[in-house]
Amino acid sequence: MSMWGSRKRDDRGAAVVETALCICFIVLPLVFATIAYAYMFSFRQALSQSASEGARAAVGAPTSSVTATANKAIENALSSYGLSCTSGHLSCVVSAPTTTGCPSPHTCVTVTVSYPYRDHSLLPTVPGLGFTLPTQLRFTSVVQVS
Repeated sequence: MSMWGSRKRDDRGAAVVETALCICFIVLPLVFATIAYAYMFSFRQALSQSASEGARAAVGAPTSSVTATANKAIENALSSYGLSCTSGHLSCVVSAPTTTGCPSPHTCVTVTVSYPYRDHSLLPTVPGLGFTLPTQLRFTSVVQVS
């Protein structure tokens, strides 16, 4: 018999290889997907807060500058993300004071903030897991001004 045929097979390195493969193809994508989803939730909360801040700012503003005041408050709330109502993919819609949707003698301002998150994610997504992110993030806040 030859020298190669008489040796026993050594499996000591197999566990290291299997662990490396599990880390590369299972653990790391799950960790990065968790981080991306948590960041999306943080951005989602900031978007909701910015709609509320815009509506609150509209309460004290003169009727002629309601939209500008609300947009400024929205941009201040989202300043850490580098987004503004006038550029990028962020959409800010501020309605003029109206009685539609308000109790009878009052007027209300509606502020809607939306962002197409799946198409313009703030973080690189893990390939193959982008379908888990929401298509659109949209929040509306209504405030009674008088």
